[in-house]
Parts: sequence; structure tokens; C-alpha cells
Amino acid sequence: MSSPNEPATRSPTPSTPGSLRINHQILIPATDLEERFIRSPGPGGQNVNKLATAVQLRFDAARCLALPEPMRERLARLAGRRLGSDGFITIEAHRYRTRERNRDDARQRLAQLLLQATEVPKPRHPTRPSRAAKERRMEAKHQRAQTKQRRSGPLGEG
Repeated sequence: MSSPNEPATRSPTPSTPGSLRINHQILIPATDLEERFIRSPGPGGQNVNKLATAVQLRFDAARCLALPEPMRERLARLAGRRLGSDGFITIEAHRYRTRERNRDDARQRLAQLLLQATEVPKPRHPTRPSRAAKERRMEAKHQRAQTKQRRSGPLGEG
């Protein structure tokens, strides 16, 4: 316990069950995540026919208040075809035979995608080719033109 003279230390925000922590700043609330269990495609024997072990994780990216607007735009670009017209990102996980491992896999893949969207891309500054590079290019073009010109001699010679 801290004494009244010591400054109070901030405790990290508690994460509610089902919420997803991306980094120390971003916590996705459980209300923005939907999980649905579906039958897993592919091989797996009788287990595939009886149990719904695959997970379809849907994340409401368009209305999530935990994401800043620039990050939301980067996320939309990164998500690609996983982003539906309704603003939800859908991730399917069916790599494993159990629900728990597939659920963890889907949540981990969503966290990776969100973490990737947090990185601000470095702005590209257009550059110009140097004078020496232009000269080398022109010399290469000249050499190539001479090679082609030598090939196109009269057919009877050579």
C-alpha cells in the first residue's frame, strides 16, 4: 500500500473477459468481437462431421471506438478481402482439432493484423537518378542499339 506522500501509480486498465489486448494503448472490448463455431473444412475423419470446431471471428472495425481513425484506414487496407461491406473483419481458423486452439489462433491472427495496422508507414520521398546513373543508362542503351544494329546486316554475309 502506498503512503499519502508517495505519488499514486496508475494501474493498467483491467481487461474484461473476452476482450483482446493489442498493446499497452489499445484494448479491443469483447462487445466488438463475435465468435461463431462452424464445421471445419478438409480432412479430419469423423471429428469433422460431428463437431463444429472451426471458429469464425468477426471484428467490428468500422464502429470500434478503441481504434484511432488513421489506424482504422490502415487496417482496412491490410485486411483486404477479409473486410466485408458491413465493416466487419472476418477471420476463420480451422487449423487445429479443438475449439479452444482455433479460438486462440483466430484471436492471435486478429491481434497480429491490428498490431501491423498500428505501425505508421514511413513517408516515401521521391528521389531523382544521379547524373552518373543517367549516363550509365544511356551508355547501356547505346551498347544495346549497336548490338542489334550489328545483327541486322545483309543476309548473304556473315
